[in-house]
Amino acid sequence: MTTSTFDGRPGVLDRRGRALRDLRISVTDRCNFRCTYCMPAEVFGRDYAFLPHSEVLTYEEIRRLAAIFVDLGVGKLRITGGEPLVRKALPDLIAMLAQLRTPEADPVDLTLTTNGSALRPLARPLADAGLRRITVSLDSLDDATFRRMNGVDFPVTKVLDGIAAAREAGLAPIKVNMVVKRGENEASVVPMARWARDEGLVLRFIEYMDVGTANGWRLDDVVSAAEIVAAIDAELPLQAVEANYRGEVAGRWRYRDDSGEIGVIASVTQPFCGDCTRARLSAEGKLYTCLFSAVGTDLRAPLRSGASDEDLRAILERVWAARTDRYSELRTEATSHLPRVEMFALGG
Repeated sequence: MTTSTFDGRPGVLDRRGRALRDLRISVTDRCNFRCTYCMPAEVFGRDYAFLPHSEVLTYEEIRRLAAIFVDLGVGKLRITGGEPLVRKALPDLIAMLAQLRTPEADPVDLTLTTNGSALRPLARPLADAGLRRITVSLDSLDDATFRRMNGVDFPVTKVLDGIAAAREAGLAPIKVNMVVKRGENEASVVPMARWARDEGLVLRFIEYMDVGTANGWRLDDVVSAAEIVAAIDAELPLQAVEANYRGEVAGRWRYRDDSGEIGVIASVTQPFCGDCTRARLSAEGKLYTCLFSAVGTDLRAPLRSGASDEDLRAILERVWAARTDRYSELRTEATSHLPRVEMFALGG
């Protein structure tokens, strides 16, 4: 079922001609934050029932599935959660995945997204295990704003220290993701841009999205990519930059003085479904072909019932080949009420 694709590499295509190139692997649905746009504390309280340990994929199971995805053309693996650093012995998984090679014998692009709260002790072990770069979620440098948005009164200084630890460990480039929500942190956009530029970090702004059903999303709360770029450009002049590759999710702008760049992920106002090459593996072993999916394909059951690698490969090929997802292009009042899996279960 593999065929030639837009980038000249073999791979499986979905019904819209999109190749499978990126896999996001959620290693846990647990998180130590309660961010208002993802896991609001009033919904996900202390008694919330997360997945029992027996239902979460083991590292060996993740590695086995990842190897099959890579054989199908995936070149990029991103470890997510929940918060991935709350999963015990995570460097062990990184070491397993770092050994994978594409059909062209290239190392996989192995990266991780984290809230940064546990980076100080783990940055070096992760780098030593084979992690090469990292993305840290940080929604404001203002401590009061950050504490309010993370929902657990966690201080911003500890995340900044985690970023410093990542730099010391040689993880590069370090990217920072900022979700912008009107009425919460739009005043932090320019200060964050100035800070990231001065620190040599790649900052990506993310439009507040209607992922899941628990965050009370409203279109009025979205600060658009155009607003974000205009606010920064007024103080730190920008110019548009071409994408690094087809399927890159962030629109790119470079500072006119060549002091760095920013990115904006505009899933709401500028959908990029047409070039989406991403699949998602949940912590419980379900395959999702869209961030806004309602139903996933269970891989854990066949994995644990003796399926061969060829059996699992056939499932992956079948699911991707049938894919037609383009939620962001279709987003309307009618779709806003459809069931969706929460972001912490899919890893964003």
